[in-house]
Amino acid sequence: MKVVTLKTPGGLDRLELQEHEAPGEPGPGEIRVRLHASSLNFHDYGVVAGKMPTEDGRVPMSDGAGVVEAVGEGVDDFAVGDAVVSTFFPSWLEGPARIGDFTSVPGDGVDGYARERVVRPAHWFTRQPEGWSHAQSATLTTAGLTAWRALVVDGGLKAGDTVLVLGTGGVSIFALQFARMMGARVIATSSSDAKLEKLREMGAEHVINYRDEPEWGRKVKELTGGDGVDHVIEVGGPGTLPQSIEAVRIGGHISLIGVLTGRGGEVPTAKLMAKQARLQGLIVGSRRHQMEMIRAIEASDLRPVIDREFALEEIAEAFRHQEAGRHFGKICLTW
Repeated sequence: MKVVTLKTPGGLDRLELQEHEAPGEPGPGEIRVRLHASSLNFHDYGVVAGKMPTEDGRVPMSDGAGVVEAVGEGVDDFAVGDAVVSTFFPSWLEGPARIGDFTSVPGDGVDGYARERVVRPAHWFTRQPEGWSHAQSATLTTAGLTAWRALVVDGGLKAGDTVLVLGTGGVSIFALQFARMMGARVIATSSSDAKLEKLREMGAEHVINYRDEPEWGRKVKELTGGDGVDHVIEVGGPGTLPQSIEAVRIGGHISLIGVLTGRGGEVPTAKLMAKQARLQGLIVGSRRHQMEMIRAIEASDLRPVIDREFALEEIAEAFRHQEAGRHFGKICLTW
């Protein structure tokens, strides 16, 4: 079977397509999955680019979607032929967060899904949304669930709330879609007028070009009658957090998800204190969260925004496309 591995210390030219022996029959509690798709995330890029150290020969990609080929003894959740999608934290099944690193995450601490087949414990997967393609389903493991947890699980999103999303990456686009699905209003930012127009077409009530409006936090307050937004999907980190704090309402919620502008920096703590806002870091979510998200998706007509699909053997090219930053929504691998 085809498998992509990464040679350390990493780099896109260190990705290798190899032929490996296919896995055998699943043991008790396991399933064998014929994988058909994955999707690219900033975390995956960090691993393959050598920015996040991993073991030599690691199979990358945290997201995996496919079809169950065989089930082991004692597996009741799935049957042969079921369409399934992987979970980000295989051991976090439900309850509050307990994991603060990536040692158990496929594609980082353990081998991931850039391969044709895999045998894993059944609880490493959930079912896919009814009627979704494998590529569409593969967008949920990391990006979709991060947005869902930020807004719904941690943020308590309700109809009539206002949500600020930054940029047009996978998490931000999903956050816009979930917010609109649940009756919330959205303000969106980008440096591209063309992308801003797409965001408006998707339902963003207001859009802001942050290059034209470097003090976009104040602009957000103006657009909300001086109050600020209820939720901020903060994917930038230290470079954007001061503006996000300016933009949030008193008592609002900022979900700190990304570090696109760096891993550390100054935070206007006095402003955050005065706002009495909740600044919450998060990394994806649990299997239970994923199952709840999929139930909600199936009650709507939501479909993910996929910018482009690449073949498995084009994985390096796919990451170069991501690296260029011109994509809108998710980039997928299909095979």
